[in-house]
Amino acid sequence: MLPDRTQLTICFAHVAYQMQARFAARATGIASFQVHSREELAARIHEADVVSVSMMWQNDLLDRAPRLRFIQSISAGVDQYDQVRLAARGVRLASAAGVNAEAVAEHAMALILALARRLPEARDNQARRVWRGMIADLATREDELAGKTLLIVGLGRIGGRLARLARAFDLRVIATRRSPEAGAGAADAVHPMTALPDLLPEADIVALTCPLTPETERLIDAPALARMRPGAHLVNVARGRCIDEPALIAALNQGRLAAAALDCAAEEPLAAASALWSLPNVLITPHTAGETRRYEDNVIDILVENLDRLWRGETALRNQVV
Repeated sequence: MLPDRTQLTICFAHVAYQMQARFAARATGIASFQVHSREELAARIHEADVVSVSMMWQNDLLDRAPRLRFIQSISAGVDQYDQVRLAARGVRLASAAGVNAEAVAEHAMALILALARRLPEARDNQARRVWRGMIADLATREDELAGKTLLIVGLGRIGGRLARLARAFDLRVIATRRSPEAGAGAADAVHPMTALPDLLPEADIVALTCPLTPETERLIDAPALARMRPGAHLVNVARGRCIDEPALIAALNQGRLAAAALDCAAEEPLAAASALWSLPNVLITPHTAGETRRYEDNVIDILVENLDRLWRGETALRNQVV
């Protein structure tokens, strides 16, 4: 299926990650190059047998890629790839699922703590040189996590790691998962995804760690937000389109939801005109939950393993999608 390693060329495509430099440091003898824009990728994809790419991918690139045989996604999410079209062309696809599970779970926990301890407000006050006075209103004070209920939507690798972190803070953890039996023990209770409407009123914090699928797109919509507890917090380290953004903005403006921490947006980068930027009860991070100093090497580990599998003639890939 693949040319041998002396004939193979890999294209790394990312706007910022130093994928090719980290790969070259391994001295594999495999030819590679890096592009940093969609225009460069479109111009050079015809040179590649393998592409390691993420959000720079567009499905019409297949028409420009006669040599392409394998795509190693740089991200865990693969909703941008036309899997039917790839299969018809005989192009294999593997995700980077799990490569950043610990980092994303840690980021989610940091967001949960930041909202509870009102750290964004403290940072804003620091910038304004304001020493906040004592607060009489209990609803606007910093809070404790112990004894509260966290609902994790999507108890996979990331959700499972978040559950373990949350339980260390004495949170009660309930979760949803497509196959609840597979998540037994990771949380205090695991339910099917269909139980979400009944679980939302139980939660003080709702954290989204699910993949984006037709079933999870706009999963948190106006009816779901209406079922959440007054004063609840929403944390999204999944995909922006898992939330109905206009409905979220309305719930935050109306005080039906106390706060939200968002690592992703429906359209990225988040438009300058979005109301989310200016809402005082929203904490935004720019889709950086999974970014660490080891990210490139972690993805390359999966890529190298999958190349070895393909050269051995194995049909199963690590994190196989197509």
